[in-house]
Amino acid sequence: MRSDLRPSSRTASAVAALTVLALGAGTAPAIAEEPTPPAPATVGIGRAVTEEYQRGAFHVDAWTDAAGATVTAVSAKIRKRDAVVAEIPALTQASWNRNYFSLPAATTLKLTEDGGTIPELGKYAIDITATDSLGNTLTRTDAGTLDFTLKPQLDIGFSAPSWDDRSTRPSGRLLGVQPGSGDLVPIPGRGISVQRLTPDTGVAQATTDEKGEFIGEPYGEVVIGDEFRVSYAENSEQVHGSYGSTRQISTWHSRSVTVTAGADKTRLLPGEKVTITGRMTDPKNADAPLAEQEVRVGLAAGGYTGSPVWQTVSTDADGRFTAQLPSAPGTRLDSWVVSSVDPFLSFPSVGARLAMPQESRVLVSRGLLAADGKVTVTGAFRPWYNPEQFYGYASEKLLLENSADGRTGWRVLATSYADGSDFPVSFNLNGRSQGGYFRVRHPLSDVFTESGSVVFRMVRTPTRVVSVNAAPEPVRKGAVVTVTAGVQQQIGGVWKAYGNAPVSLWFQARGQSAWKQLATGRTAANGVSTFKTKATADGWYVVRHSGDASHFNAPAAVADYIDVR
Repeated sequence: MRSDLRPSSRTASAVAALTVLALGAGTAPAIAEEPTPPAPATVGIGRAVTEEYQRGAFHVDAWTDAAGATVTAVSAKIRKRDAVVAEIPALTQASWNRNYFSLPAATTLKLTEDGGTIPELGKYAIDITATDSLGNTLTRTDAGTLDFTLKPQLDIGFSAPSWDDRSTRPSGRLLGVQPGSGDLVPIPGRGISVQRLTPDTGVAQATTDEKGEFIGEPYGEVVIGDEFRVSYAENSEQVHGSYGSTRQISTWHSRSVTVTAGADKTRLLPGEKVTITGRMTDPKNADAPLAEQEVRVGLAAGGYTGSPVWQTVSTDADGRFTAQLPSAPGTRLDSWVVSSVDPFLSFPSVGARLAMPQESRVLVSRGLLAADGKVTVTGAFRPWYNPEQFYGYASEKLLLENSADGRTGWRVLATSYADGSDFPVSFNLNGRSQGGYFRVRHPLSDVFTESGSVVFRMVRTPTRVVSVNAAPEPVRKGAVVTVTAGVQQQIGGVWKAYGNAPVSLWFQARGQSAWKQLATGRTAANGVSTFKTKATADGWYVVRHSGDASHFNAPAAVADYIDVR
């Protein structure tokens, strides 16, 4: 329970009596009055900040907390210690932010020499006074600092190295952007830091002259792409800011030379090498040879040397060079080229076309030898390494070949072309043959090497029809005609009777061109077939064997004529 700190009634009476006595004595005690607290400020002022790009201007935020009120006026004073050097009666209120106020463009602060009121470069105090629509006013002394100094601007460059002098020197000019006027004025007597980064050689200093210009010490043995860092920083009453930039050596002066070259072959097969020889001379020195100069020799696609097959070789005392390059399996290349390694040496790339056929393969998917002797072979033609590499090439020739023993005497039965515009590349070859060994071959071209399918065998047994006879002759119309014929098959080079062979009887009436099938049957065990038919008109009879799954068709024998009366 909290203690009761109120005085009791007895204590209160005693205090009252003492008070009366004191008053009666004619002396009143001094009673200290509580100070009246100040009214809370309703107007607020933020920090005044110098503009980044125009140091003769600044902006500030001002607001009011009074209900229904707005800031109606903001003014400023610029002073150096106690001396006011500029007064701005009214700052401009931004349309996009009612609390944002800035120096009017027409009243940008300038040096006296430029028609302004600021006596010199330096940093000045900014005092801000703001008033709202209810009359509330606030002044903030030292609301900010006007950074009325030069903003540095550094222009830098590097001299271009050459074949004779592979060094570079940094140079440039240090200027200051003057506040207010925006004029560029030189900044003399300042140190500019220069550092070579590749390799790092430490920091060197170059001093600006009265025009703000500087020239650094030379750097030798420069390589194109070497990096340098140039920097400057200052924070004084005259200059405030910093600048830093990393630059690469990207310009140089080349020496023009003459390079001639040639190759020992125009077609490079897989596993082979091409030898390229050449010479470098100096046209400015009576075509004298240039020794110990590097060149890049490589295989190319369309003159572009971006392939993995290349060598860097040097010229000898007579300016000559030699490079030996292997073929590149699976890479689409079509030429050789010699180009410059040293950027300080300049010559047009030298090269020529070099056919580099890629390894290929032929895949047979189906082979058929029909009873009538027609051969049909289908399959696909492919580059060995990348099936899609063929796309875009011109047509490649494919040959269907036939041999009696599968080793010698190959003869062409049919020719087709694999079209590179149609991927995947398939083929369909058709010819005629009495059987034997077959293969599909792609002959060597500038695009693909020679290749062939597996050798495969397709055979049928040859057959023939012999001794066709129609009897009796002459015959009466409507009478029976008996037609006999022998059918043989060749086995082991010997013709033998072909029993149970399917045969058919055909008739061609005199004066007609069409043959008509009259009957079908099979031969007896001795290979003889017998047909009986009615005589209807004069004409010719033949017996045909149409082959089967393992036999050829039998070529028709001489037809037998019968006279019908």
